[in-house]
Amino acid sequence: MSIAAKEQIDPTEPTVYAEDLAVGDIVDLGSYKMNAEDLHEFPVQWDPQRFHIDEEFAQQGHFGGIIASGIHSLAIFQRLAVLGAYRHWWVLAGRAMENIQFHAPVRPGMELHGQLEITDIQFKREDRALATLHGSLGCDGQVLFEVTNAAWIWGRARK
Repeated sequence: MSIAAKEQIDPTEPTVYAEDLAVGDIVDLGSYKMNAEDLHEFPVQWDPQRFHIDEEFAQQGHFGGIIASGIHSLAIFQRLAVLGAYRHWWVLAGRAMENIQFHAPVRPGMELHGQLEITDIQFKREDRALATLHGSLGCDGQVLFEVTNAAWIWGRARK
């Protein structure tokens, strides 16, 4: 069963404008349990490298078993960010994803926890701001993945 089929997305109207965000704010994005089925299905379609899809080969490799694709980790982070923050914000559009870093492998059974920190807000026009955000996925206190995002957020002057 796909992730989308497991969880219904609430299409409510956003309530958070750029003026409501502050540098230093930290948003808990919730968690995602990496199961073996998802870990197998994603790379078959999107990143079919042998160490992601062949258990026997992966056992002999550097990580001693199947690990998640980095692109899969990014997709999980994005989903958590949308559900935990972006769907509540008046997001105009994403601007950049930079400094993506994979610190440790994601393995089946891990409970991944997402976090987003607002590191900068700059009003470029009266009706919108460019927000810079530091995102991470972790498990049991260890940071596994980090990314810096920038997104345009509507301000109240948009109305």
